[in-house]
Amino acid sequence: MNTGNDVSTTRVVITGRGAVSPFGIGCDPLFNGIRQGNSGVKIMEEWAAITGLKSLLAAPVPDFDPRPYFPRVQRRSMGNMALYAAIAAREAVNDSDLSAEQLASGRIGVAIGSTTGSPEAYDTFYRMYLPDQSIEEIKSGFFFKVMGHSCAANVSLSLGINGEQWAPSSACTSAAQALGLGYLLIRSGRQDAMLCGGAEEVHPTVTMTFDVLKAASRSHDTPLATPRPFDVNRDGVVCGGGSGILVLESLNSARARGAAIYGEILGFGHVSDPQHIANPHDQAMATAMTLAMKEAGVTAAEIDYVNAHATGTRQGDEAEACAIGNVFGSTVPVSSFKGHIGHTLGAAGALESIILTEMMARQELIPTQFLTNPDPACSSINLVRSLHPGKVETVVKNNFALGGVNCALVFRRTVHDS
Repeated sequence: MNTGNDVSTTRVVITGRGAVSPFGIGCDPLFNGIRQGNSGVKIMEEWAAITGLKSLLAAPVPDFDPRPYFPRVQRRSMGNMALYAAIAAREAVNDSDLSAEQLASGRIGVAIGSTTGSPEAYDTFYRMYLPDQSIEEIKSGFFFKVMGHSCAANVSLSLGINGEQWAPSSACTSAAQALGLGYLLIRSGRQDAMLCGGAEEVHPTVTMTFDVLKAASRSHDTPLATPRPFDVNRDGVVCGGGSGILVLESLNSARARGAAIYGEILGFGHVSDPQHIANPHDQAMATAMTLAMKEAGVTAAEIDYVNAHATGTRQGDEAEACAIGNVFGSTVPVSSFKGHIGHTLGAAGALESIILTEMMARQELIPTQFLTNPDPACSSINLVRSLHPGKVETVVKNNFALGGVNCALVFRRTVHDS
């Protein structure tokens, strides 16, 4: 599959998409749920038994039977998030029409991130170990479910991929870093294609993290209308589960095999904010977007839409709105997908990028779910309030994380000859 690309001019395109989301298995349920204005958020009634947990909200993947997807010998090393990643990766590979021979060529790699290993497997392990401090009942498969690169490893094993394997772990930017890493590896000539994305699973211990930080939504009203990015009544994050996988490929490779192309990655901005481990700052966010556009060779005036990270926290949304306003002014359309699918953490950058590619294909703007009363601190930007047609040719995708990680990607729908 090596096409002899000149690394100084190698361009990176998207040729495959796969998803597992709060709307179910596959990209079509994800697209349909988003366009119909649905929400995957629900009240997790069983969490009420956890003393001190104030947020009982999540956007889980609906229950399904995993047996038809992979044999038991493969499933034994998979926690839920690795299973989601493997299913999404298979859909992306089929969508991209990559053969088993190409996957085994050494010219295709994997970059799939997550916040941690499977939290359900961690929970099960410590429930067995701690009461008597005994490991007699612990099976070896637990380790393969909790290791930080469980998703990347299981995808590589299940699909027979023997190229490079990477597993970024940076909380809410894990998938965005994976996409950026895949883009850089292809541009450098190290790989012709990469399966890139992330995965996450819903578990009370994940929501606990945000609840302790007082950053988790506690809006248990019926009907549910949370999270509410940019809304004056927003009260925090709702954690979601799933996986998004995109096949990134050099343009030469994609054209040589006649692959369908969903768009091109033009630039990747990635900076650290050393000011505070938890509090976001608009300057670092603006720098990430500016660097992504600089690498892409585009100006702010050429950006048609910004897909915001916007999780529904008071400080995060305000800082991002300020950063977007400083970089783009008040006219570029802006929205967040968190109200539809929750904050899928390690999967967010990939699942949201998949939605973004469909939005570009349809040339329509998707609104922020549950945004009814924009916060004056966020209303200086052009917040999309309804689904409607619009030019969506060149876009910026933001993802930010605790620990001061700031990522931005620039996508273009049409692949121009140059």
